Amino acid sequence: MIRHLRGLALAGLSASAVLAGLGEVQAGAFGLREASAQAQGLAFAGAASGSGGVSSMFWNPATVTMAPGFVKEQNISFINLSARIRPEVGTSPNFAALGDSGDIGQGAVVPAGATSYQLNDRLWIGLQTGAPFGLVTKPRQVWAGEAYGRSNRIFSLAFNAVIGYKVNEWLSIAAGPNIQYFRLTLRQATGVLSGPPFNVPAAALPSTSLKGDSWGIGFTAGALITAPTGTTLGVGYRSSIHHDIEGAIGVPLVALAARGGQVQANFNTPEKVTVGLTQVVNPVTRVNFGFEWDNWSRVGDVGIVQRSTGAVVSSLPLNYKDGYTFSGGVEYDWSERLTVRGGLAYEISPIDFENRSVRLPDGDRFNVSVGASYQWSEKLTLQLAYTHLFLVGNSKILSGAGRDYNERLLTGQSIAFAGDSRGSADIVSVGFRYVMGEPAKPIAAAPLIRKY
Repeated sequence: MIRHLRGLALAGLSASAVLAGLGEVQAGAFGLREASAQAQGLAFAGAASGSGGVSSMFWNPATVTMAPGFVKEQNISFINLSARIRPEVGTSPNFAALGDSGDIGQGAVVPAGATSYQLNDRLWIGLQTGAPFGLVTKPRQVWAGEAYGRSNRIFSLAFNAVIGYKVNEWLSIAAGPNIQYFRLTLRQATGVLSGPPFNVPAAALPSTSLKGDSWGIGFTAGALITAPTGTTLGVGYRSSIHHDIEGAIGVPLVALAARGGQVQANFNTPEKVTVGLTQVVNPVTRVNFGFEWDNWSRVGDVGIVQRSTGAVVSSLPLNYKDGYTFSGGVEYDWSERLTVRGGLAYEISPIDFENRSVRLPDGDRFNVSVGASYQWSEKLTLQLAYTHLFLVGNSKILSGAGRDYNERLLTGQSIAFAGDSRGSADIVSVGFRYVMGEPAKPIAAAPLIRKY
């Protein structure tokens, strides 16, 4: 038993130890959902009802009870983002001449892992690891929107242990702690130098940076209902996690030192509720549907406080709205070993014209996915998925003078920027599922004894 538990922990840790980077957002704002290659092939439809295999624990921990024995899954995704921001009329003339952002996309690799272990016919334990949040955008060093963003990186890592209990033949429940590490690094031109008394040319402005990190803890919970009609309904919940981020603001001149130094900020991640429905149509065909709600509106305006004085020296006015995703997908068992699948999803982004910035020029999007699973042997199953994401319409951006939403960090003045952004992303994911040892033999549940 100790050997199995040690293997469970190491399996989860190995999934995250190779984390190489995080791509542009794939789940609204800077959320990520690349936790299962199998579910990705369905555009994540039915992820909460188990369409993602053991990795469905990310959306609904109760799905841990669907896998008998000792099972490990490992997934890895390559995200290739392409996006460009072009300045438009309304941008401050001194900056407009610097041109567009170039391609802000950064290719990245995102791994995730999940492992489940059946203790008896009623009880399971599991561990899911991965990156629930992430962002990497990097425009050219000198461009028209440099006062609002030169490079942006958000990194996260989560360890979610779960305990699942099969109440009866049709109902399972599960819950567990979710431990999360969060780190951000933001850089932008110091716009204050573009005016008196410095009068530094826009093309020569140095950078201001904001760096910080934090550990936080929350929880996940879920329920799974399996009907004899071949219907599986799952509901999962990931709680908000509070982060007391501690870090520093770096400024380029001694004259600005009073506005830099050690800082802190309070940040709350959004809750996530996921509903999944899987219906068996016939012995070889299943349809899946999904719905996700992300409570991004709780993020609000993140104040940056100087630790030595307690003064608010800047803020990140994210002011996101709630995000919603609707998905549907079909999978078909082509043969005893090969399963093919496909799915579509539409996401209403928490970011629109009112709160869009050059750091994150997001918008509503379509997700088109295809995938396949191949059972190499009785123990090993291989997964492959491809997704194309494209934004719906153009993403307009407005920051600066006359704008209530004005994302600036130590700019010292309101520099007008108006722009238009277009982007898309291609994602390729591979994974495997491996059964460790033989499936556990069912253990008869002890009869309940009541005293009246």
